Amino acid sequence: MNNFVLPFTKLKKKDVGIAGGKGASLGEMTQAKLSVPPGYVVLASAFDSFLNDTPPPAGPGQGDLNVLIEAELNKVNYQDVNSIDKASNVINDMIMDSNVPKPIEEAIHKEFKKLKCKWVAVRSSATAEDSSIASWAGELDTFLYIYEKNLITNVKKCWASLFTPRAIFYRFEKKLHKVSVSVAVVIQKMIDSEVSGVAFSVHPVTEDYNQMIIEAGFGLGEAIVSGIITPDSYIVHKKEGTILDINIVKQEKQIIMKKGGGSVLKSVAKNIQEKQKLTGKEIIELAEVIKKIEKHYKCPQDVEWAYSKNKLYILQSRPITTL
Repeated sequence: MNNFVLPFTKLKKKDVGIAGGKGASLGEMTQAKLSVPPGYVVLASAFDSFLNDTPPPAGPGQGDLNVLIEAELNKVNYQDVNSIDKASNVINDMIMDSNVPKPIEEAIHKEFKKLKCKWVAVRSSATAEDSSIASWAGELDTFLYIYEKNLITNVKKCWASLFTPRAIFYRFEKKLHKVSVSVAVVIQKMIDSEVSGVAFSVHPVTEDYNQMIIEAGFGLGEAIVSGIITPDSYIVHKKEGTILDINIVKQEKQIIMKKGGGSVLKSVAKNIQEKQKLTGKEIIELAEVIKKIEKHYKCPQDVEWAYSKNKLYILQSRPITTL
């Protein structure tokens, strides 16, 4: 058994240190028998091993990647945008130009084959326990509809996203540049959703614990998360299981799959732009699952979900931090 990858079925919420917040949460929900699309995590140990055991692209004799990245970060004047950008570009190039050690690459491909699917979502999952680090690390990248042939490249992109200009600035500003932050990568069967969105098990604005709010849009949920669209919103009474409010928003754009992989922003068909995204039955079904997740974690949750071919999937859950 290598220590580079683990399937969701072998992970629990306590595994944040090796699988990051997202990976640990997906493992926990898989074990709790929620309908999480199958997947696995390229553990933080793979990233650490990549940094420590990989000679730089320019050849041996300069120390490993870790040493070179450290040297770049030491040159940064974080009050100078150009200095940050330069370091970010240099580090990104180093990571992307370096070869992933064979044992790691083999482990990633072997686990992919077990998923028996055509494409996956590849997401960064930072392993910092400290919530101030974790909230910044939540800004890391996600890549959608990735084929096996592009898998390793996208894993490297997730690793490199630990060194975006924003991430480097944050490190210095929060005095975290001496703290060891690692990153795991979640690889999960891609759900080609007709409708998806987020749900808050407690109303995040009124902070009413008896109400939950569900936001829904056509296509992939990234359109809502990134603020490209304004979703429908539905308010549900948790105890009574009744729908208190339905707010339908016209949706003209959606994120869907791009031919040949990746995602693209496309127009929504005219005849459904003003349609309600979820039926009453679906809203109540989803609300029941959200209640179950909240009960499992014993605290209010912010959940990402998707419907594909009339089946509900849970893609992510994390505590609501704003209450």
